[in-house]
Amino acid sequence: MIGKVSGRLDYRGADHVLIDTGSVGYIVHCSDRTLAAMPAPGEAVALYTDLLVREDLMQLYGFRTLAEREWHRLLMTVQGVGARAALAILGALGPEGVARALSLGDAAAIRAAPGIGPKIAQRVVLELKAKAPAVIAMGAHGAAPAAGEAAAIAPRTPRAAPVTPAAGDAQAQADALSALVNLGYGAGEAAAALAAAEAVDAAGLIRAALRALAPKG
Repeated sequence: MIGKVSGRLDYRGADHVLIDTGSVGYIVHCSDRTLAAMPAPGEAVALYTDLLVREDLMQLYGFRTLAEREWHRLLMTVQGVGARAALAILGALGPEGVARALSLGDAAAIRAAPGIGPKIAQRVVLELKAKAPAVIAMGAHGAAPAAGEAAAIAPRTPRAAPVTPAAGDAQAQADALSALVNLGYGAGEAAAALAAAEAVDAAGLIRAALRALAPKG
């Protein structure tokens, strides 16, 4: 398994980049957002990767963060969503947008990705809504870009007011709060939802808080 590729950007294609590691050049397929964030040719670059192996094909897929890679893997568990369709969803929405769409059950947002029809979008929401909090928690705790990327493309990590844990440890509470703020919730309402949540890990806290924050009626 090739889990990460670091080197110099040789060139950027329509759906992939070529990274020169010094002795080997790797073609890595990326989402539109990742391609747009690449530096100029000749500059240092690093991507987390997944190697997909089929009978007649081997392809590397690249991601700026480990959380983005996990979203790609999760999206591909849905029937009808292959590697390129998962990249299209991530390219259209970004990791935070996918997290928000799944949390809100927003199939229309998923459908905005090129090549994703209404049936697939609805299936993605129905199958992944319950699984999303674990990846959302990962994004809050470990969403730093792969080493070598420019600081200008680092993901946003909003600062929120500290919250006194009502359940679980302080790190889980902090990760859950950061994740909810990244999803667009206010720090105050997120903290209030977490204060009433009965869970011990970040994923459980996020799941409980999302239920409390979901629109009523």
